[in-house]
Amino acid sequence: MEMLSKKKTGKKDRPVKVLQFGEGNFLRAFVDYMIDIANEQGKFDGDIVLVKPIEFGSLDRFHEQEGQYTVQLRGIVDGEPKKTSRIVTSVTDVVDAYGEYEKYAAYAKLDSLRFIVSNTTEAGIVYDETDCMDFNPPKTYPGKLTKFLYERYTHFQGALDKGLIMLPVELIDDNGIHLKECVQKFAKLWQIEEGFTKWLEEACVFTSTLVDRIVTGYPKDEAQELCAGFGYQDNLIVTGEPFALWVIESSKDISSEFPLPDAGLPVIFTDNQKPYKQRKVRILNGAHTSFVLASYLCGNNIVLESMQDEKIFAFMKATIFDEVIPTLTLPKNELTEFAEAVITRFNNPYVKHALLSISLNSVSKWRARCMPSFLEFTRQYKKLPEHLTFSLAALMAFYTGTQIRDKALIGHRGGEEYNILDDMAVLEFFAENSSKETEAYVHSVLSNTSFWGQDLSKIDGAEKAIVSYLGDIRTLGMRRAIEKNFN
Repeated sequence: MEMLSKKKTGKKDRPVKVLQFGEGNFLRAFVDYMIDIANEQGKFDGDIVLVKPIEFGSLDRFHEQEGQYTVQLRGIVDGEPKKTSRIVTSVTDVVDAYGEYEKYAAYAKLDSLRFIVSNTTEAGIVYDETDCMDFNPPKTYPGKLTKFLYERYTHFQGALDKGLIMLPVELIDDNGIHLKECVQKFAKLWQIEEGFTKWLEEACVFTSTLVDRIVTGYPKDEAQELCAGFGYQDNLIVTGEPFALWVIESSKDISSEFPLPDAGLPVIFTDNQKPYKQRKVRILNGAHTSFVLASYLCGNNIVLESMQDEKIFAFMKATIFDEVIPTLTLPKNELTEFAEAVITRFNNPYVKHALLSISLNSVSKWRARCMPSFLEFTRQYKKLPEHLTFSLAALMAFYTGTQIRDKALIGHRGGEEYNILDDMAVLEFFAENSSKETEAYVHSVLSNTSFWGQDLSKIDGAEKAIVSYLGDIRTLGMRRAIEKNFN
């Protein structure tokens, strides 16, 4: 079969407006996919150059296909399983920041450039005082960006209309704020002139973003079958779910320059992304954390099985609609719509999301994702949220084991072992305490302030309720305990 190429796609050349640090699956199925649609509709008219920001790895497949690739979105649409495919032509070139430094650095002088997109992982936005401006390129992403921006500032002699808009999508809170802080620190460390710092403030925009889409990546087992259906060879196929959300927080209005919503794309511009972050963490992530451990101990292995389990599905819906949504601040219709979309996503037959993989670090996850809803519900309604309370008992049941092997606490489901993965201090605590009598075990967990930042045993009725729930789980098993307590 013919390899996918610019000739095959009939790619239209557009001015390069976006330099993207990272060529991974998520950016290609999310940012580049959206820009491609905006280009097609005549809303953006800009191409993207992908930068490989690390020393290892190869761009050979990108060169072979001239940056062209297929995105296939798979999931439930209007109640039915659906697959849609799109050839993305928004990428015009790829460059290795290390192996092709001069070519990479030259983009700083490109008149049409306006946006910097990045996904350098959660560990990418870091300040390292050993980084050096004389390196070609500097070793950290913020260091690379600082030098790149300085070269642009110098080339255009500080022109205010040549600043850039930063769109980081790294999964950390306030990613743009942290990125800007790192750049400012490097400017100071490297003793760059004050005019550059002023230009950063006046001409550049550092947005903070929230992104949401499950991207499942290259479909290795199906690739040849898909290519046969496409009628061309594509070694860069990327698959993901239909749902997407991109919330962009900015102190300056950039919506006219980046008019993706005008193309019908799920992009929200705001001066405060925190309510959207809270919605995602409490509903999507909180739902995961509240039901997966109980579901696993009921005999399920993936999220889809959990959604097909009548008792677990009912438990999850009650948690979201009766206990989480009442504690949130966005309009109820927006929260309900988002929750319904979450349920649809959990029912995606094309995503095999393992419960054990979600169970990683469940103690800190429960604190971040479930505890705020638990505490706020208790404060507002002067009673315990039953399902969230039960989820904490389920966590204690899941984290039951006495043996640590290969950095995992060994739990047991029926006659089989499973690995409980968390920080070693957490695992050692449960290895020491989980075999105690129910009352003593529950008290030791609830009163562990290093877990929760406070003593949860002091919440009126919490300890008694969890002792009852955990007692039922221990004597009846998880499924019968759920049946007994939640008809």
